[in-house]
Amino acid sequence: METNFKSGFIAIIGRPNVGKSTFLNHVIGQKIAIMSDKAQTTRNKIQGVLTEDHAQMVFIDTPGIHKPKHQLGDFMVKVAENTLNEVDAILFMINAKEGYGKGDQFILDRLKQVKRPVYLIINKIDLVHPDDLLPLIDQYKDKHDFKEIVPISALEGNNVSHLLDVIREHLPEGPQYYPSDQVTDHPERFIITELIREKVLQLTREEIPHSIAVVLENMEEREKNAIFIQATIITERKTQKGILIGKQGSMLKNIGKSARKDIEALLGSKVYLELWVKVQKDWRNKETQLREYGYRNDEY
Repeated sequence: METNFKSGFIAIIGRPNVGKSTFLNHVIGQKIAIMSDKAQTTRNKIQGVLTEDHAQMVFIDTPGIHKPKHQLGDFMVKVAENTLNEVDAILFMINAKEGYGKGDQFILDRLKQVKRPVYLIINKIDLVHPDDLLPLIDQYKDKHDFKEIVPISALEGNNVSHLLDVIREHLPEGPQYYPSDQVTDHPERFIITELIREKVLQLTREEIPHSIAVVLENMEEREKNAIFIQATIITERKTQKGILIGKQGSMLKNIGKSARKDIEALLGSKVYLELWVKVQKDWRNKETQLREYGYRNDEY
């Protein structure tokens, strides 16, 4: 082990839609976590690895902590809460524009049970006037014994390098857990399904986004530098299937076209993407389907 090499695992936690995935992608330098303006986008722990000359930081983007309405929601919250006991530090991220809310207190109550240093990260400072930050800091600093409070803009990159300096300073000495060129612990197949799901989140409205899962059926290289991928979008009702397919297949075509661009950037190859839509009634409340689609209880 290199002398004075530091390493550690850092959980990113917060209410849904505070910018956790945006932060992770910015730090890693490429898209490994999907982004959307809709809440509860992340469903599994997404690990992003930042390796430097003298340190390795393994960031864990957790699902947003919220009061669950179905078994899938319960899975997401348990994943997030159990992550807190496995890390060296916790970044509790809030939205500067929204300020304090009941959802934050829900998380703070859980943080009281955790014996790990907690950093308050005030994200989206690009959306508020600088004068509004001090009252927000004053409001939060009395609610928990935070190690430090750091305002940032994950989208613009403001103050992110300072935050990394702060984290690095407090990391313990340790080994390099991952090779220098590895940026995530998730296999490509998982990221591909997430990229497809992201496009559904971005292109559809109302009840559709949270009722879908994506299953990769087949992935193979049939010709040089060309990957053929077949995937199925699972939804809960026939009406949702109709919306996902669209008039004369227009919506499904747009989802595929948009996803293909990101998948090609990920794989560095030409991609042929085939998508289908399948109805699986009330899958979010069925243990068998949850496990089949990658939401495994034994992983938390």
